[in-house]
Amino acid sequence: MKNIIGVRFRKLGKIYFFDPQYLVTKINEYVMVDTEDGEEIAEVVIPNRKIDESKIVQPLKKVLRIANPRDLKHYEECKKKEKNAFEYCNKKIKELGLKMKLTDVECKFNNEKLLFFFTADGRVDFRELVRELAMNYKTRIELRQIGVRDEIKRIGGNGVCGRELCCCSFLSNFETVSIKMAKEQGLSLNLSKISGCCGRLMCCLKYESDVYEEKLARLPCCGSIVKTPDGVGEIDSVETLAERVKVKIKNKDITAYKKYDVEDVTIIKQGVKKTDEKEEDNQELEELKKLEKLDKEELKGGESYGI
Repeated sequence: MKNIIGVRFRKLGKIYFFDPQYLVTKINEYVMVDTEDGEEIAEVVIPNRKIDESKIVQPLKKVLRIANPRDLKHYEECKKKEKNAFEYCNKKIKELGLKMKLTDVECKFNNEKLLFFFTADGRVDFRELVRELAMNYKTRIELRQIGVRDEIKRIGGNGVCGRELCCCSFLSNFETVSIKMAKEQGLSLNLSKISGCCGRLMCCLKYESDVYEEKLARLPCCGSIVKTPDGVGEIDSVETLAERVKVKIKNKDITAYKKYDVEDVTIIKQGVKKTDEKEEDNQELEELKKLEKLDKEELKGGESYGI
């Protein structure tokens, strides 16, 4: 077992494990840690804890010290510099007529680099902007293109469920979300119902995806002929999570519908799963496919340029 702490460098950013060495930390406390870019300040979100070494990506970087008043003062100065750099960069973007939207600025603790995050539709020639920023701040400049999911995560907001957006409360990593997940969960392929504030497919479609996939692989599909305690019938619908089926049973001129647990029916003939042939002409589906494609491209990482 290894003693670790979990820290974040940015609000709602990814949690990184560090070796606290002999230090005992508290939640929401600031610490100085060793990174590839030198010393950085970070907030403790997981205090000292022992976890299995197999779950850790070795080697662990070390915590150097608890942040002192001088560190915290410099941290506040970096925040002010980020705010000023954001305003200056926005001004230059307008002057150069660039089709891009600045979303955030990050100042490294050692003042050796300024990172500018932006969103844009396609490629943007921002080399002139980088030169202007480098001349003004006399330090290394890097512009990094991010996706709309990252933008909304930084802005914040509430979802259709009424709660704070997942990406703004606990979700630290984005995963690919597909139309297939919505289909498996029996959701309407309606753009307004399964897309989030960012305009992409909702992240929560991923949460139960594995469960649906596992259950659908062994449950009978609609159209299957089954034997029930009340006779032979055809499956009309399937309640995937409850593992229950609705069966249509015909007895002469009378047609009855009744629900059964899957374990109470025996499959006589497996039905054929529905194809998407008719859905291909659906304009709504085409729009969803475009979102799915954009999402995959953004998760691969945007363009980055530095000087």
